[in-house]
Amino acid sequence: MKNRQIVFTKVNTAELLETEEQSISDNEVKVRTIISTISSGTERANITGDPNVSIVSDENSEIVFPRHCGYSSSGIVVETGKNVTSVKPGDRVAMYWSLHMLYNILPENNVVKIQNDDVSFEEAAICHIGNFPLAALRKTRLEIGESAMVMGLGTLGMLAVTYARAAGAAPIIAVDPIEARRNKALRFGADYVFDPTQKDFAEQVKKVTGGGVNAAIEVTGLGIGLDECLDCMARFGRVALLGCTRDKNFTIDYYRKVHGPGIKLIGAHTAARPKYESYPGYFTHSDDIKAQLRLMALHRVNIGALIDETHSPEECAEVYRRLIEARDFPTFVQFDWRKLCD
Repeated sequence: MKNRQIVFTKVNTAELLETEEQSISDNEVKVRTIISTISSGTERANITGDPNVSIVSDENSEIVFPRHCGYSSSGIVVETGKNVTSVKPGDRVAMYWSLHMLYNILPENNVVKIQNDDVSFEEAAICHIGNFPLAALRKTRLEIGESAMVMGLGTLGMLAVTYARAAGAAPIIAVDPIEARRNKALRFGADYVFDPTQKDFAEQVKKVTGGGVNAAIEVTGLGIGLDECLDCMARFGRVALLGCTRDKNFTIDYYRKVHGPGIKLIGAHTAARPKYESYPGYFTHSDDIKAQLRLMALHRVNIGALIDETHSPEECAEVYRRLIEARDFPTFVQFDWRKLCD
């Protein structure tokens, strides 16, 4: 049986290819993918040939294609290895570290059963991407009633706004130069939105927070984004560095902006989490996915309403062309594998 997969075959090129289907091992699960979600920042870096796309790569890494993309999806279990106990064929599941692929074969730990029928495939397919801002918020140790700011309102930033509201932050400030994204953030939990290119941006943030931000999630991955974020912080504030900083050519006045006011900078890459057992502030991927599924099932968050576009995987070439070229590419775009032509 043939599988089908979206592959970055060369720089700036995405194709839907047929691949040979693989057999599963005793500890693996085979899932028929229903929905997979694009992670815009990571996938843009991959398709454009950025060498610095993981914590183990650098600017001297060889640029190699093809590249296999995707990591957050949902589907239905079709087969399990003999040692698998947590799911069975027919179960609806969320997957992490999956691919944009019709049939994913994953370790049992990378598959989480969707316990509540009220959670859609579309919502569940966002869970692994949601793990990133959720972990960043945990690491800031945000307290109920503290102010929170999100710098950058792409996919991760919009989820950070949503989960900051669920966590009880007040007020929530959302920052992005694109007006449509600021307006969307207001609909999904932000109390105030600002354009960071405005001259008095930091002064306005300090005004609405009564002196500065307590906890910030920096998602832009840009040196200027971090610098502007630090200008907005209250004394003893915490900044989680969620955006993958691929630009090394920037400087920060650490003495005046970090050391003096006692700001805590927190590395929040998704790899910086425990693998097997959660503890306060640091949850495993599986436990964070379960937490999000509970929030969705109880209608504490409306993740499904965040989705902007859904496409057939057969449209991948055009979707990724827009991702490369459009500054205002939608924040939530998914592939529906049910739309594939036989």
